[in-house]
Amino acid sequence: MEPYDARPLAGRVALVTGAGQGVGRGIAMRLAAAGAKVAVNDLSPARADAVAAEIRDHGGDALGLAFDVTDAAAAETAVNGLEIDILVNNAGVPPGGGRPNRFAEMPPEDWQLQIDLNLAALMRLTQLVIPGQAKRGWGRIIQISSGASARGLAIGVAAYGAAKAGGESLIRHLGVEYGPAGITANSLALGLMEGVGRAGDPGVDRLINSIPIGRLGRPDDVGEACVWLSSEAGGLANGQVIHLNGGTVFGR
Repeated sequence: MEPYDARPLAGRVALVTGAGQGVGRGIAMRLAAAGAKVAVNDLSPARADAVAAEIRDHGGDALGLAFDVTDAAAAETAVNGLEIDILVNNAGVPPGGGRPNRFAEMPPEDWQLQIDLNLAALMRLTQLVIPGQAKRGWGRIIQISSGASARGLAIGVAAYGAAKAGGESLIRHLGVEYGPAGITANSLALGLMEGVGRAGDPGVDRLINSIPIGRLGRPDDVGEACVWLSSEAGGLANGQVIHLNGGTVFGR
């Protein structure tokens, strides 16, 4: 048996979008702890730089990389010159959290924003980084998706779910097209995460009780899953949608 590798991503460069807070921060921190140099993207330069500084304070290697993933020119300028081995497409919530609405009442600009942020940005960034990955013969594309892609919900997130589902479909095709080039592509469809409310609130407690493991997801949970998918140990996973949700059963 080979020795355990405590830094399985040493020498790799990762870009994590929307990493200035929440789940994205958790992903960036765990990838850095596994040895990757992390480009921390966020709309806010202050948030991006703060997380990058936090990583460096813990002995990791990181830089802040603030840009709007829906801005094609800004994205191209930001990644130009970076040899990105691992792309984690996490950015998915518009500034202010978006405006949930029944679809028929949803203004076109609202559903277009969901498509731009959750599908077009994934496509754009993938096109920017995957040629270099193919040339180097190794790469990882990870989409942070949602259970809303696979389940109808009456909470005004139809456009968000549709955009996430489109991203999952893209991931399946990427896995087939680029697997022979040493690149894997996978989605992590998240369930209920910390931040939906506080324990003790009856509504939040009902949500927690619906999860078989009895707790909400944490940013570190997602980060560890990204480390595994990015490592050689996770190299057999390709073209998959993994539901990271504590065992929540859809269709109930």
